[in-house]
Amino acid sequence: MPTPPAPKPAEASRETSATSSIDLNADLGEGFGRWTLTDDEQLLSVVTSANVACGFHAGDAATMRRVCELAAERGVRIGAQVSYRDLAGFGRRAMDVPAAELAAEVAYQIGALEVFARAAGARVAYVKPHGALYNRVVRDEEQAAAVVEGVLLADRALPVLGLPGSQLHEAATEAGLPVVPEAFGDRSYRADGSLVPRGQAGAVVSDPAAVVERSVAMARFGVVTAHCGSSVAVRPRSLCLHGDTPGAVDLAKRVRERLETSGVRVEAFA
Repeated sequence: MPTPPAPKPAEASRETSATSSIDLNADLGEGFGRWTLTDDEQLLSVVTSANVACGFHAGDAATMRRVCELAAERGVRIGAQVSYRDLAGFGRRAMDVPAAELAAEVAYQIGALEVFARAAGARVAYVKPHGALYNRVVRDEEQAAAVVEGVLLADRALPVLGLPGSQLHEAATEAGLPVVPEAFGDRSYRADGSLVPRGQAGAVVSDPAAVVERSVAMARFGVVTAHCGSSVAVRPRSLCLHGDTPGAVDLAKRVRERLETSGVRVEAFA
């Protein structure tokens, strides 16, 4: 199989202008049965959008219901975090799933979460792939199209959250779906705007101070320093704060506080 094309990096502006507002999203509901991973209740007091695991990489019916109820109570937007069917590998293992099957499974996950969102008085407001699927649809045109097909099966107006310049965003745009560019304060970037794979050294930024500074730089000026030292344009509308990171709640609070004191309004994307 030929190597898929690299994502198209976001266009860099010659000027640096502050972003007036930014969304904060976090991966939540990433438990299963008696096993818990994310501090959902505390993170829902900080973030403005919740990427809720839909049972394929983590999560179960009771967890999905509880997170939707908590999010609705706090006015946090609910998003479906769809994944390859990989509970054992937490959705981070590379998988080859036929396009038709992947489309059906994406729609299935969105539909399952929608039941609990509506029961809580809310609705599923966007879709975001998780883990290996997220990285795959940056470059893989066929898998990206399958994810978009699944979104369309569930709701023909759902925004798609993902990496700027990705095949996923191109496919969503062609299908008439809104796209929301996001960035990661705690992940290292390549010069082309893609993320350094988790299996490589330095893929995760572990220094809390560095995560805060990178988050503010991305929100205010739309740039991040790549792993190689070059400057990369990202222009995010949403910043991801990983809920499974040690000290995730305190880090999320620090990021939000610095954004607000830097003049960036924290609110869900329109």
